[in-house]
Amino acid sequence: MKDNMQKSASSGAVYGLGFIGAAVYFISHATGFWMGVVGFLKAVVWPAFLVYEAFKKLMM
Repeated sequence: MKDNMQKSASSGAVYGLGFIGAAVYFISHATGFWMGVVGFLKAVVWPAFLVYEAFKKLMM
C-alpha cells in the first residue's frame, strides 16, 4: 500500500498560502461587508484568475 502513495502534498501548501495571501489582499481592499464576502470568494478561486490572465497575455 505504501507503494501507491502520491508525494504531492507541497501543492496543497502552496495553494493554502496563496489562499491566505489572496484573502488578506481582497478583504483588506473591500469597502463594505458584502465586498469582503466577494473578496473571500475571489480568494477561493484565485488560481482561476491567475490562469485566465496568463492565457490572455499568451494569446496576444
